[in-house]
Amino acid sequence: MDKLARQLQEDAQRIEVSISDELDRRIDASLRAVTPELESPRPGPAARPPLFWWASTITGAAAAIAVIALVNWRAPDPPDLPPASVAAAIPSIDLKVEAAVLTGPLQEELDRLQSDLKKAEEKVRRDIGL
Repeated sequence: MDKLARQLQEDAQRIEVSISDELDRRIDASLRAVTPELESPRPGPAARPPLFWWASTITGAAAAIAVIALVNWRAPDPPDLPPASVAAAIPSIDLKVEAAVLTGPLQEELDRLQSDLKKAEEKVRRDIGL
């Protein structure tokens, strides 16, 4: 066992607790006097009339149709595509693409952070005497 655990156990063994008879009787009486609270029936939410549901359904559908119609009505015209002869005259460009290497600096930073954590852990262990 390490030093801290031994010290805690020794301190715990030196603690003496006693409950007076009066306090014990009061706790016992309090526990016996408590009864579980009976659940009272809660009134549920008032049911809405069927006309309400029909009206809300029709209103929602009409609003959705109006939004779809407005969006489609205001949609821009598709751009004109060039004729096939013009598209064939445009030379193709060969691109040489390489993925960017971003993991190197991140790995170095992770290594530095892990090193800092180990140093801090060793310092804490020295400070508390482990």
